[in-house]
Amino acid sequence: MHLLAHVCLCLVVALHTVRSEVFTAMVELEKTLQTEQEIAILLKDYIESEEARLAHLKSLAEDYDRHSTFALENPDHFVGNPVNAFLLVKRFTVDWDKEFQFLKDNITNELVSTIEIKRQHLPDYEDLNGAAAALLRLQDTYQLDTADIARGEVGGVKTQELTAEECFELGRYAYTQRDFYHTIMWMQEALDQDARELNKTADRALILDYLSYAMSMQGNAHLALVLTNELLEIDPSHQRAKNNKFYFERMLEDEKFKGQKRGDTGLQRVKNPRNIDDYRNSEEFYAYESLCRGEDIMPIKNAHKLKCKYAWYGHPYLYLARVKEEEMHFDPWLVVYHDILSDNEMNFVKSFATPKLNRATVQNSVTGKLETATYRISKSAWLKDADHPILSRINKRIGTVTGLNVETAEELQVANYGIGGHYEPHFDYARKRKSTVLEQMVGNRIATFLFYMSDIPSGGATVFPYIGLKLFPKKGTAAFWYNLHKSGEGIFNTRHAACPVLVGNKWVMNKWIHERGQEFRRPCSLSSKL
Repeated sequence: MHLLAHVCLCLVVALHTVRSEVFTAMVELEKTLQTEQEIAILLKDYIESEEARLAHLKSLAEDYDRHSTFALENPDHFVGNPVNAFLLVKRFTVDWDKEFQFLKDNITNELVSTIEIKRQHLPDYEDLNGAAAALLRLQDTYQLDTADIARGEVGGVKTQELTAEECFELGRYAYTQRDFYHTIMWMQEALDQDARELNKTADRALILDYLSYAMSMQGNAHLALVLTNELLEIDPSHQRAKNNKFYFERMLEDEKFKGQKRGDTGLQRVKNPRNIDDYRNSEEFYAYESLCRGEDIMPIKNAHKLKCKYAWYGHPYLYLARVKEEEMHFDPWLVVYHDILSDNEMNFVKSFATPKLNRATVQNSVTGKLETATYRISKSAWLKDADHPILSRINKRIGTVTGLNVETAEELQVANYGIGGHYEPHFDYARKRKSTVLEQMVGNRIATFLFYMSDIPSGGATVFPYIGLKLFPKKGTAAFWYNLHKSGEGIFNTRHAACPVLVGNKWVMNKWIHERGQEFRRPCSLSSKL
């Protein structure tokens, strides 16, 4: 815009200059031609500048169109890959901030306003942090190699590679959480990627700055000094590096004074302990993560007696249309029903629930307020029986198959898991009973009916750490188990978890059935073992 004003000013000046009786001398006419040529050059320069600006805008538009068109050909497959999901979120946070300033300077205010409205549907920096945390969680749970993730190899699925700058973003997120274990892994990968890149995407000095400090915090003072010296070779005036060098040298002197040996300068010997809390260092959490990886941690008791059958249980409907029941465990009793939902039913439930989805919450045991759960990454929606005939039909089917009264049960809860979505080990029944009106009316959760409404290429299993059982989602199936003994006591071994989704888009639907109304369907027992 400024160039156009300059051109107009030059034209005015030129016209003003040639008004001094041009016709009286031929030489003046020659000057006119020269001025005309100068004007032509100015206009061409302006046109070239405009063409370059429009070319950049066109390139952005084509890039957005090409990227979204490819992804929308199979959105579940695309966003179901955690690397793709992370890069998509980064695309509209870190990368978007760089491009949007250019857009604001080069398009109309009306178009800027329209894009700002659309921006409400794009990810923000909280989403970026969540996506980064999810990738690190998946890396730990499934013991993924940093270099493999950077190459886009996750869960047997190949996607695009990460650049040095993208590896740096993951390392920087870990750094902000004071998670120096992951900081070192991802900053080192950023350095390796930077060394291979012809078109540099990251600032090597900045990577070295972060990595050297993380090294020192993990007890690698000598390596921190080596990295800082490399940083000072790139930028001798880097004041923080100068201060750090002095600090690291003092650390090494202290180590020498205490009789400690200097570590090798090679990063292959780096000390990088993973600092985790007591729970994540517990046997339960170890069992949970092992089962998530598909490992067998203990034999299933009486596994040779487990069988599949067409179940009836005396209901007239089941006599005509028996369900495919597969026994998974005897004590506690747990079965899986196959082909329990049709594709039409699942598609309806997902589309009906989507606009109602909200971030999963839990009640704070101290304040009583609902809070976002950090150990449960999903969005959920509650669907009433009266909302649609299909939902009513599904509820009746649950009652028919289980033989339980679903009139006192909770509404159907639909959940869609996010990037690396998971739900750490928990009980479905209430362990601390409260004498509330609702408790008196419906009692505790006696049983759980869990529908799987999508296939998961990798991860996302439901695991029971204390019996060594793992259930991998299969579209159209449902798991069923009792949470309470007939005495009303909770069954501890039903403690279970939803493993992080490694690759895929996980949809589930729960039905929690309560005690009241089951008096004649599942009679009580005085024995706590029944």
